[in-house]
Amino acid sequence: MLIPRKHDIEEIHHLSPSDQQTLWQESALVANCLESLFTPDKLNIAAIGNLVPQLHLHHVARFRDDAVWPNPIWGHLHANPRPGPQQTALVNQFRDALTPQGLTVLS
Repeated sequence: MLIPRKHDIEEIHHLSPSDQQTLWQESALVANCLESLFTPDKLNIAAIGNLVPQLHLHHVARFRDDAVWPNPIWGHLHANPRPGPQQTALVNQFRDALTPQGLTVLS
């Protein structure tokens, strides 16, 4: 998920043109990272904020053999937390790939 550091912004078009451009550039960095790390069949990028109105972009790596392909993942899957060490390793992969690009990776 990519979350712009702009308080009280709910929609992309509420950002200034400069901030919109920055958001798309950062989104491309996240997308490239996902492609590099996971080689997905498709990337889904969405600004769905029905429950959490603060602007954020979901970046989802999709695979033809995932449980609900080709349908959307939202509302069709139950969250299964990763074991701690696996989650830490994944966060570190993202941090190593995105921190040099100027993005902050939170766990």
